Amino acid sequence: MSPAHPTSLPTFAALNDRWQPIGSLQALYVRAGKEPAPRSVAEVEAISGCGLAGDCHAAPLSPRQLLIAGTDAYQRWGLAEGALRENLRVDFSTSGLSSGDLLRIGSDVVLWITFLCEPCRLLERRSPGIVAKIGRDRGMLARVLRGGTVRSGDEVAICPAMAPAFSDQWQTRVQQVACAVPEGAWISFRQLAEMAGVQTAYCRAFPKVLAQLPASVAARVRSQRSAASEAPWSGDGFFGVGMD
Repeated sequence: MSPAHPTSLPTFAALNDRWQPIGSLQALYVRAGKEPAPRSVAEVEAISGCGLAGDCHAAPLSPRQLLIAGTDAYQRWGLAEGALRENLRVDFSTSGLSSGDLLRIGSDVVLWITFLCEPCRLLERRSPGIVAKIGRDRGMLARVLRGGTVRSGDEVAICPAMAPAFSDQWQTRVQQVACAVPEGAWISFRQLAEMAGVQTAYCRAFPKVLAQLPASVAARVRSQRSAASEAPWSGDGFFGVGMD
């Protein structure tokens, strides 16, 4: 099942008997755009299709609206509080989560697990040596499917493999977004990076990745300057997973 097409999930009420409790929410963090580090909060509003209210990563076209990290990673590597720069810290290992899983936080909020968050150079600059230390233990990224208030201490439950899955390989995600652009439309390199969940620094590698696709598909990805007179694709439908 591909996230490039709208998908209807069972209604929230229909999932009542399928949720499996797996732990609880230990801490919450939000970082506004100009704040140097995430700040701890007791509760925050999760906005459907956008992310956490006031957080710099909240964006309708992003598969990485928030980051979930496990307390086990902190204990295993002896990390300082907030070192992984997560939004949600849970008391179970995120290694047991897979893309396409749904998490219920409290009684209302539902998150769609998208893909693994690998340590980046920005994290390394802030905490030298952390990338080599934690490897794949940073956590899992997610989108908000159903909004509501998230509170520290909330119970967390899982409904496995209910939503479309994403690849952990950024090249595959870039190609998937490009293939979803409708015929006759186009997408900028910057928007492609956002929708694939990669930093804009990756844009320089896009031509090589896109060259593996049919030329007619690769041609739909352009620089903003070369298509300034035309409106780009809105991205409508790519994250079209619905839950009533």
